[in-house]
Amino acid sequence: MDAPLALYRRYRPETFAEVIGQDHVTGPLRQALAANKVNHAYLFSGPRGCGKTTSARILARALNCEKAPISDPCGECQSCRDLARGGPGSIDVIEIDAASHGNVDDARELREKAFFAPVNSRYKVYIIDEAHMVSTHGFNALLKLVEEPPPHLKFIFATTEPEKVIGTIRSRTHQYPFRLVPPRLLTDYLQKLCDADGVKIDPAALPLVVRAGGGSVRDTLSILDQLMSGAPAEGVTYELATQLLGYTPDALIDEAIAGFAAFDGPRVFGAIDHVMEAGQDPRRFTEDLLQRWRDLVVLTAVPQAIETGLLDLPGDRAEALRSQVSLFAPSALVRAADIVAEALGNLRGATAPRMMLELMCARILVPAVDSSPESMAARLDQLEAAFAAGATADRPATTAVPAAAPAPASEPEPVVQIPPVEASPEPTPVPEPAPVPEPEPTPEPEPAPPTQEPTPAPPKPAPASPTTVSPVASAPSSGTSTTADFRQSWPNVLSAVQRIRRFTWVLLNQNAQVVSLDGNVLTIGFVNAGARNSFESGSSAADLQAAITQVTGQTLKIESIIDPAANPTPASAQPAASPSPAPTETRVSAGAEQAREALSAPGVVPEKINPDDAVSMNDPVIEESSAGVEELLAEHLGAEIIDDPYAQ
Repeated sequence: MDAPLALYRRYRPETFAEVIGQDHVTGPLRQALAANKVNHAYLFSGPRGCGKTTSARILARALNCEKAPISDPCGECQSCRDLARGGPGSIDVIEIDAASHGNVDDARELREKAFFAPVNSRYKVYIIDEAHMVSTHGFNALLKLVEEPPPHLKFIFATTEPEKVIGTIRSRTHQYPFRLVPPRLLTDYLQKLCDADGVKIDPAALPLVVRAGGGSVRDTLSILDQLMSGAPAEGVTYELATQLLGYTPDALIDEAIAGFAAFDGPRVFGAIDHVMEAGQDPRRFTEDLLQRWRDLVVLTAVPQAIETGLLDLPGDRAEALRSQVSLFAPSALVRAADIVAEALGNLRGATAPRMMLELMCARILVPAVDSSPESMAARLDQLEAAFAAGATADRPATTAVPAAAPAPASEPEPVVQIPPVEASPEPTPVPEPAPVPEPEPTPEPEPAPPTQEPTPAPPKPAPASPTTVSPVASAPSSGTSTTADFRQSWPNVLSAVQRIRRFTWVLLNQNAQVVSLDGNVLTIGFVNAGARNSFESGSSAADLQAAITQVTGQTLKIESIIDPAANPTPASAQPAASPSPAPTETRVSAGAEQAREALSAPGVVPEKINPDDAVSMNDPVIEESSAGVEELLAEHLGAEIIDDPYAQ
């Protein structure tokens, strides 16, 4: 009893109509045959097992058919029967394997025999397979023959690497590129062959066979032939296909996917342990896992992917994938697919594949270790899903400090003021407690007299007037204030001026002091005429009035005089021995300590002050003149030269 032929030989196409997946090639060839416009040389290129040599044989049969010109061989004449599947062949159709007959001597022998006329057929056809294996000298020997062949001679070159065929040969042929066969078309073709052969096959096993064949019809038929020959009486099962082809079972992939969805580390690492203990290829497992992530991503983007054919899956697997899609956010799917794809590249040649697999799974399970945008999006999706499901985080959430109600736009921003302390001869004054509002962003505090640690008070609605915080002793009101009371509030007034306009604050802090307060008239003394002129020429007086109203609630008329006896001491540089503001050293250190405590309180964010915010259109403009630096400083800022070591 004769042994049966291989499956790809038993079902080799005999007409162009039987060739699948190459309509872009078979269509033009059939038109050229029917119109008798066949070229003298053809170049068929494409991946292995996609029908190049088969199409070349069909073309040779059609050329020598007794009913030519005809698009498909008739299959009845002697020439068609000789070249049919299992036929004896024809002496006028010569098939040469260039892998073993590619040198220059073989080319010369072919050139000598090519000029003889065909014996029984209309044309002598040379089918040169693996044409890229012909040497350069061999192609050069054939060049003149391919360029100007005799009328009875036809050449058909078939190759998987057309770029290796020299350009002078390619330019003298008609080139037809063959392609890999689409999976859905190949699946239907395999099912038809199994039905014709009387073999039962599990529908879930067909996609595995097609995937293993990689789009090559011959490779796919060889794999199917292997499964059919070793199949039991019930036919080719899914379990048999996964075992022989080395694919990971769907149950194990489902287990890993479920573990990723639930962030269940033991479940995921248990699946990896099963893969390694079963002796499966870690790279194959990673490929199968990446294929599943790809299916989930496609199904998420296109919910009708199964119905439209984007995913070729059996019915039961389609339902399983739809249930898995609902467990992941789109960003989590894309991130997991990227991580697995990266790990797949790193597994090539890895010395510790199990460790690579475990690290890959750890990156998917713990998005917090990854700072990529995809990881951040996955973490946000995870939190949104937890909130939507009413879940509570394991760790207590940080209590956010509610923001205070914004003040009207026309009024200055509320400022927390540190209450002044009555000057006394004792070295350590005893401050009175002062209530302060709930912590809110405030500018960096200036050193001020020490006070007791502020205690939060319940928020109050913003009043119509600017919001201020006054000391326990109420601020002096109009008509009842004294010069001594106002001098105590002067540092707070300067702090308010600094927030309104920095130029005015520098001018007052360095060159002015309170002389007297008579009713509603405040007299300010300046150390020189330059400082006084700068104060009166711009909007500095209005800035000072606004600060006084903000701090004390009074509306005062301001008069400026020149008082050479005035000796203002800036708040940032008060000497420790100054008798007026009590022990300044103690106050500065206490103020700094209080500032540190206020900044360390939860929810308090110090306000960043932009120096350019204090710039005003009313600032005096110093025009270019011949005056020196000393004159300008003395005129506008009240500077005084103490000593010039370089003076002659």
